[in-house]
Amino acid sequence: MLDADDIQALKLTAELAAISTVILLLLGTPIAWWLARTRSPLKPVIAAVVALPLVLPPTVIGFYLLMLMGPQGVVGQLTQALGLGLLPFTFWGLVVACVLHSFPFVVQPLQQAFEAMGHRPLEVAATLRAGPWDRFVTVALPLARPGFLSATVLGFAHTVGEFGVVLMIGGNIPGATRVLSIALYGHVEAMDYAKAHVLAGGMVALGFMVMLALYLVHARQARLALGGARV
Repeated sequence: MLDADDIQALKLTAELAAISTVILLLLGTPIAWWLARTRSPLKPVIAAVVALPLVLPPTVIGFYLLMLMGPQGVVGQLTQALGLGLLPFTFWGLVVACVLHSFPFVVQPLQQAFEAMGHRPLEVAATLRAGPWDRFVTVALPLARPGFLSATVLGFAHTVGEFGVVLMIGGNIPGATRVLSIALYGHVEAMDYAKAHVLAGGMVALGFMVMLALYLVHARQARLALGGARV
C-alpha cells in the first residue's frame, strides 16, 4: 500500500503533469502550426531544436537548465531581479524542465495533424470570407482534434514518467519536488521493493492504458476516414 509520502508524491505528479500539459499545448500549438504551414528555410532548424529532447540525455538538459536558472545564469538573475527567487529545487522549476523535455511529444503530433488536413479546407473557408483566426479556430482546430488528443495524452504521460531531468532540477524534497519517479527510486535505494512494485506497476499500467487508448482512437479515425473515402 502507498504511505502518506507516496500519496503526496502522486498528487504532486498529477499537478505537475496537468500544469505542464496545459503550458505545452499553449506553447506548442502555434509552433506546430507554423512548422506545418511555413516554407521558411529556417523550418528544418526549428524542427531540429524542437526534436532535440528526443535524442539528448535528460541529465544534459537538466544540467544546462541548472546553469541557466542558477544564481549566475541569465534566467536565474532575471527571476531574482523580479523577486521570484531561484527556480531550481522548486515546483515551478520542475514545470519549466518538464515543459522543455516533453516539447516534441506535443509539437510533433500537432504538426502531423495540421499537415494531414491539407490546404483545401482552409482555402474553401477563405473563399467564404473567413479571416485567418476564424479559419484556424473553426476549421483547423476541429480537423486536428485527433492530434490534440494524442499530444495531450503523450505530454501528460511523458511528464508523469519523467525522471532524469526532474532529479537534476528538483532533487528529492518531500511535498515540493518528490514526484512518483523519484519516490520509486527512493524505495529501490532503500530496498523497499514492495512499495517499489506498487509504484512501478501503477506506472506500467498507466503507460499501457495510454498507448492502448491512442491506438484505439487512431484506429477509429482511420476507419472513419476510410468510410468517408468510400462514400
